[in-house]
Amino acid sequence: MKPSIQSETIDIRETGGPKQGEPQKSNRRLFCLFQAFSGCLDSTALIASIKTLGLDSVLYEEVNDPHGIGLLVMHENPAVFVDRLRPLLNKPPFADCKLKPALTMLGRTYALGREQNLEDWLIEKPKRTTLNPEWPWAIWYPLRRKPEFELLPREEQSKILYEHAKIGIAFGEADFAHDVRLACHGLDQNDNDFVIGLIGKELYPLSRVVQEMRKTQQTAKYLQSLGPFFIGRVKWQSPSSTQSA
Repeated sequence: MKPSIQSETIDIRETGGPKQGEPQKSNRRLFCLFQAFSGCLDSTALIASIKTLGLDSVLYEEVNDPHGIGLLVMHENPAVFVDRLRPLLNKPPFADCKLKPALTMLGRTYALGREQNLEDWLIEKPKRTTLNPEWPWAIWYPLRRKPEFELLPREEQSKILYEHAKIGIAFGEADFAHDVRLACHGLDQNDNDFVIGLIGKELYPLSRVVQEMRKTQQTAKYLQSLGPFFIGRVKWQSPSSTQSA
């Protein structure tokens, strides 16, 4: 008789911190698609078009391109990007603009295992951050870690990541910069690992947080690539239905 092969159970749910003694589990995630376009001369028409989707979305005016815009669309079901967003982008006024493929970023929310409110972290917090009218400035960029980081012992990884995270926490508590962190493994055209959105009231603090993070081990030793960067300010954002948690 051939030996039986027992398949290992794979749990792909997100895991948060314990609640009532048990770790939180969720199979929900928010997918975020960012796309940039040039040659966009009529933002009023673009806004009217986006509104017809009825999706959580943001339209940015790009700083580095006088005819450039950035579009962020968020949904739990990525099929929405194909079934509803794609047809919209293939007809005027978006069809009259030119896509910038190098600035296309697709990512998904993820958990690290210590989130106190897992569902809020995965779904509501990114929307509260990007749809907050008091935080109009944004920098969006992808990053890729060096492969050797994944071979480090878990304890050393945690120490390196905490050093990096402390800076983000400090900037957030001071209301200087707030981040949206997305995983993009297998979703990115250039094989990046993460997509980062830095959101805030003013542009300078967003630049400064990037500067400060250059000094951490993760950036100085274990990042293989960073960028390209999109820098923009909100022209229009859909109303936020989320409440502060």
